[in-house]
Amino acid sequence: MPNVTIYKTDGTEAGQMMLNDDLFGCEVNEAVIHEVVVAQLANRRQGTQSAKTRGEVRGGGIKPWRQKGTGRGREGSIRAPQWKGGGVVFAPKPRSYNKKVNKRVKYLAMASALSAKVAADEFVLLENVELSEPKTKEVVKMMGNLKLEGKTLFVTAEKDDLFLRASGNIPTVRTTNIGEINVYDILNCRKMVFTVDAVKKIEDIYTYDEEVEA
Repeated sequence: MPNVTIYKTDGTEAGQMMLNDDLFGCEVNEAVIHEVVVAQLANRRQGTQSAKTRGEVRGGGIKPWRQKGTGRGREGSIRAPQWKGGGVVFAPKPRSYNKKVNKRVKYLAMASALSAKVAADEFVLLENVELSEPKTKEVVKMMGNLKLEGKTLFVTAEKDDLFLRASGNIPTVRTTNIGEINVYDILNCRKMVFTVDAVKKIEDIYTYDEEVEA
């Protein structure tokens, strides 16, 4: 099992913690990670794009000029795609981009993403994210103590409005909780910071789900 150091907000060590091997120390499966990320990004698409075909554009009911004798090309409607204001060839229409992923695959992708972060030494375990006051400078100070640079994902057990307010003005920081964590956000950060309570909660959830699946 992976053994990681627990840090305080001032950067000092607060002990050690053994992580669940099935969730934080499994073999990384890149295929399932790719499948889940593609599905997640596809499901974010609204699919509301729409354009008119030549049959939907208003006007063009009369032939613009006679078929022969003008010296010009043959035209049947001014709403054909080659005309200004004409219809669109293969016009996009509202559709669903939704992709379904098997529940077991989602669990495996999550475990693979977390394990990859731990293996790459991009996982930081924090005792808690309690701030003396909900101000941005407190989060900046904490990140300096922990030597966090670039995109950083903070994961808490529950939604923390005070921490969200304090970190909201930092463009490189994203805050989420166990109920909203996803594979794409895990991969799209340089460092991932979990609180101890968040680790315990995600291990409880995934252990329970594994038992249900079995």
